Amino acid sequence: MLTMEDIIREGHATLRQVAEPTDIPPNEEDKKTLQSMMDFLLHSQDPEIAEEYNLRPGVGIAAPQINIPKRMIAVRTTNHKDELEEYGLFNPKIISHSAETTFLESGEGCLSVDREITGTVPRYSRIKVEGYDLNGEKVVKRFRGFLAIVFQHEIDHLNGIMFYDRIDEDDPYKETLPPKEVINRTEHEEPLS
Repeated sequence: MLTMEDIIREGHATLRQVAEPTDIPPNEEDKKTLQSMMDFLLHSQDPEIAEEYNLRPGVGIAAPQINIPKRMIAVRTTNHKDELEEYGLFNPKIISHSAETTFLESGEGCLSVDREITGTVPRYSRIKVEGYDLNGEKVVKRFRGFLAIVFQHEIDHLNGIMFYDRIDEDDPYKETLPPKEVINRTEHEEPLS
């Protein structure tokens, strides 16, 4: 079972590497790793398990965060209809996106960052993602709102990008494009990854 001890923190070199693609079909070791990442999110969102194992709740995690520089992410959160969605993907990539942007009003957080960082993190409002599931089957999905933000945050990890890299240093609350919407997720105070 993954715990917070397995998650590397900012400053670790792996978080700044561009992750390597995984083989498709995925090998058993990669499948096991991705499943453990999905299980971590499930456990971190269960108040009793999270307290017992001192887990910070999260809605996403990328393999580089557990010091595995491979292109794997797990996401578990609710969509714009408040329905639970859960994904474990190998080699995810954004294949199209909206011109409109959005951002989390409360700012983004990260399991690999132990300090609070404020500022606007501009994201695309809608994205289309392609990747491969645990069985090696191709998946193409469209996401909007909070789910789109989570996916962009996790895919950034695969490219060595931290969320705060996207905050304008001179004007931390600057919005790069007129946002279509501002997302207020006060009920989701979990770090994105």
